[in-house]
Amino acid sequence: MPTATKTAKIGLTSSPERPDPRINAWRDDLADTALEGVVDASRFARPVRYRLSAPQAPIRKAPEADAVAVSELLSGEAFDVLDVSGGVAWGYSVHDRYVGYVDAALLAETVDTQTHRISAPTALVFAKADIKSTVIGALPMGALTTAAAHDEKFVAAAGGYVHRRHIAAIDEYAADPVVIAEMFLGTPYKWGGRTRGGLDCSGLVQIALGACGVDCPRDSDMQAALGQEVEDRRYRRGDLVFFPGHVGFMFDETRLLHANAFFMSTVIEPLDDVVGRLLPQYDAPVTAVRRL
Repeated sequence: MPTATKTAKIGLTSSPERPDPRINAWRDDLADTALEGVVDASRFARPVRYRLSAPQAPIRKAPEADAVAVSELLSGEAFDVLDVSGGVAWGYSVHDRYVGYVDAALLAETVDTQTHRISAPTALVFAKADIKSTVIGALPMGALTTAAAHDEKFVAAAGGYVHRRHIAAIDEYAADPVVIAEMFLGTPYKWGGRTRGGLDCSGLVQIALGACGVDCPRDSDMQAALGQEVEDRRYRRGDLVFFPGHVGFMFDETRLLHANAFFMSTVIEPLDDVVGRLLPQYDAPVTAVRRL
């Protein structure tokens, strides 16, 4: 995977002194050309675009295979690569600019136009256009693919066939993010996860909002800038409720739907219970309420 040099600057989300390294790709030895004049680095490189060819892959904080996974890249999502070393690519996920390290063997340089998006928590890929045929793969919600019409039940995609109930045109969106989040009830809590196999609090919010066509950053502190502040604390379904390092959707006026490490699962529970657990640590556990 090559890297090149020098391109035009793009918009930054950062402080004047130190750009947020979660969403601005810079190290002491290398940085994105977009950051020239903003950070000091030994050299600057223009990113080269790839897409994930596996169903999903961790984005790690460091290049080691056992490093903490800070997010997850889904099949077909673009990843801009600045450097490859030891079989590991360093760069950022294009849709949310999240920076990290990905197994380079799972990235493919492609010019295919992504036409469809997986709309079910998990979509099975069948060898034939028949639900009784061999399952040859599975894709998570939000994965992108190129698909072609086959018959009234299936589209040809991902090297096989996907049922039409599990896939949508790339510009076709759901209406209610809470309905999407509810599909993940019982999903294990997994730090950095974004799939039915495991997700974290902000991963759940990002996937649910993304399914509804809302661009959403990766981490809860970034998500706290979405929508408008609800000053009166009169909760409505779909409100985003923020806590120190945590976020969830209001399922209704009194209950929170969230992926959490207390239950190690995605659950619906009374908001008062969540607040009660946090009161011994925080005087005001609810830090913000945002309405889209």
